[in-house]
Amino acid sequence: MENKSHALAAGAFVILVSALLAALGLWLTRDRTIYHPYELSSRESVSGLQAQAAVRYKGVAVGKVERIGFDPQTPGNILIRIAVNTDAPITNTTFATLGYQGVTGLAHILLDDAPTAWPPLPAGPNGLPQLPLQSSPLSQLAEQGPLIMGQVQESLERVNRLLSDDKLQDFGQALDQLGQAAGNVNLLTQRLQSTVTQHLNPALASLPALAQETQHTMQALRSTSLQANGLLTQAERSLQAINAPGGALEAIGSSAGAMSQVAERFGRSTLPRLNQAADDTGRSARQLQRLSASIGEQPQSLLYGQGAIPPGPGEPGFMPPVSIR
Repeated sequence: MENKSHALAAGAFVILVSALLAALGLWLTRDRTIYHPYELSSRESVSGLQAQAAVRYKGVAVGKVERIGFDPQTPGNILIRIAVNTDAPITNTTFATLGYQGVTGLAHILLDDAPTAWPPLPAGPNGLPQLPLQSSPLSQLAEQGPLIMGQVQESLERVNRLLSDDKLQDFGQALDQLGQAAGNVNLLTQRLQSTVTQHLNPALASLPALAQETQHTMQALRSTSLQANGLLTQAERSLQAINAPGGALEAIGSSAGAMSQVAERFGRSTLPRLNQAADDTGRSARQLQRLSASIGEQPQSLLYGQGAIPPGPGEPGFMPPVSIR
């Protein structure tokens, strides 16, 4: 009987200590944070999201998911209730998306701010404020999956056409032609190298002699330029002497003035007389020409004058002279 009482006391003590430890753990792990509830309604799948999942605002944990169910107001929508810390800066630009953690497939709620404010949403079925839930990148990828697969299939078909037997044969021919072109380039390089060795190197060797000859030529040109400078100096002096007062240029100017005066006098007095003499000579020449022409036609005019010659004996119209008694 005594053994049973000791066992009962020991069991009661263990139960009491376990209860105290549980109460202590609950007291130590109690959450004193004040949360504000929000609701999210979405038609998209929320696979991987569970109750007590984290709610993060730009990567910082600000709350948790309290409940996941169906939206009684909108058939087909999923209603998610979240609790967000009152210290989180929730504004009218805040929206939510689903985020996935690594390769585990577990989801959580991501909160972020849009550049512009969202239109105000009506209160949820429980009277709680709602936040817009946007499509996650994974959902967008799932929606674009068929299109991406179609493009991938089309690309594979094009690759298959590109790698067909005919194309591979053409590709092999192109590689052969490239090999021949490389051989031709190598041959051309060897010829250029031999040309440089046989022709260009001797020409380069003769460059020092050519440079020395060029230097001699430059010295001769320099001496010639010095002589030309001396000649230019003498010519400048001669020009200064010609332009000096009483010099050759002034004398030429005086002579030109005298010549102009003589020409003016000649044109005013002598030239009219010469013109008149020329006119008289012309008239005399014309008269002499007419006289010579008249003599040539009637040479007897030298004896009988300019009048008509009377007919002689035996000529028609001859009349003997009448004697005067």
